[in-house]
Amino acid sequence: MKFIDLSHPITERMPIFPGDPANKIENAGDLEKDGFEQHYVSFCTHVSTHVDAPRHMISGGKNLDEFLLDRLIGRGVYINTKDFDFTEIERADIREGDIVVFNTGMANLWGKQEYYDNYPVMDEEVANYLVAKRVKMVGLDNCSVDKGDTTFPIHKILLKNSILIIENLTNVEQLEGKEFKIYALPLKLQLDGAPARVVAEVV
Repeated sequence: MKFIDLSHPITERMPIFPGDPANKIENAGDLEKDGFEQHYVSFCTHVSTHVDAPRHMISGGKNLDEFLLDRLIGRGVYINTKDFDFTEIERADIREGDIVVFNTGMANLWGKQEYYDNYPVMDEEVANYLVAKRVKMVGLDNCSVDKGDTTFPIHKILLKNSILIIENLTNVEQLEGKEFKIYALPLKLQLDGAPARVVAEVV
């Protein structure tokens, strides 16, 4: 079997969503002085490759830690679409319980301002279609499922139906033409979201 890492590393100088607090990594133990090395790390819950929980946008919504592991692991479906074209999405073999991974090509712009300025987003028709298909999770290689609308309609459609959202994926193009299983395992925080190690197991 083969595993593909779909996650960006977390560093102090990595790209941050505009307006979010910067990452901070400080030494908390020096190997030569203290006999051990460790660090203090401070970051937003929605930094790097991460998972959004319902609480992120839904009043009274679940925290990440309230989801069982089987909601974070499942059959993956790869869709290559630059603009979330509904016809392309309809053609995909999406089944109940799937984790749908979208390749929009935006991961190629990671680290550039354009990554945050010109990313495509799905519309309500696509979001409602995914809800009707009863998928577990939706993953994408850009920074958000919403842009411009401060009511965050797409987040809310998905999250109110307990469909978790994975943002800032990378290496998704390696999934094309393959059958795979997704493991999207965020930190077990009792919060609205968390960075995640997302891995595809090619079967």
